[in-house]
Amino acid sequence: MGQTSERKPRRLHPRAVRIMHWINAVSVLMLVFSGWKIYDDYPLVSWLHFDDAITLGGHPETALQWHFLAMWPLTINGIAYLSYGLATGRFRRRFLPIRAVEIVATIRDTLRLRLSHDDITHYNGVQKLLYVGIIAVVILQVLTGLAIWKPVQFSEFVWVFGSFQTARALHFAGMVAISGFVVVHVALALLVPKTFVAMLTGGPCETPAAEARPSPPCRSNIDDNATHWIALPSSDRAWPGGDGGQPPADRRYRAAENTARNTVARQPGDVDRL
Repeated sequence: MGQTSERKPRRLHPRAVRIMHWINAVSVLMLVFSGWKIYDDYPLVSWLHFDDAITLGGHPETALQWHFLAMWPLTINGIAYLSYGLATGRFRRRFLPIRAVEIVATIRDTLRLRLSHDDITHYNGVQKLLYVGIIAVVILQVLTGLAIWKPVQFSEFVWVFGSFQTARALHFAGMVAISGFVVVHVALALLVPKTFVAMLTGGPCETPAAEARPSPPCRSNIDDNATHWIALPSSDRAWPGGDGGQPPADRRYRAAENTARNTVARQPGDVDRL
């Protein structure tokens, strides 16, 4: 019998993910704090201003330099992160599927203070929605930022968003969404410290084979003793029944071999009864 090769178990957050995460985190914070100073020079809402103590740059011109400095690492690192997530299937494993019923259940458990964070390898419905949503928002921020920065060179983006002022309003709304996400993200990291530690160390190991592991053996009552059996392909599931409920001999031995391989507990004489 040939030996099957087993891949090495991987961390919840591989090294590449951790590096890209922290580059994104620093870049986003630099963009938000410098963006607040840029906004103060030409506010969208007359009553909304940000104190210099929580802005980056000191002056609008300096804040623009900080903004441009952080823009390129975020864009390049963001492209690398998207490419990695799509190529390795990480996005599919972590963020999909997103089901409305799961989101509602998560919100209900949160309101009842019954939300569990014991298994950090599994994202609930709200987490999946937030992560996918923030990725979309960051992409929108890059596009609206280019439209604001170079409205002539990127006139196509300005046209898509409707106008320069619309692009600016969307850019501001994206900043609000990112700021809210950061607040929630940091709060959860403080409430569940092992999620923060996992982004530093990689977190618990995952066995790749476990993700594709078939479901436990099916059980059926073949006789009064409720004998355990391994589910056969659909073409073989006509028994028990027919000719006395007995499958062909090759299927009997195949079922017995599968049962032994999966270490299912059997009673003496079970193979004979098959």
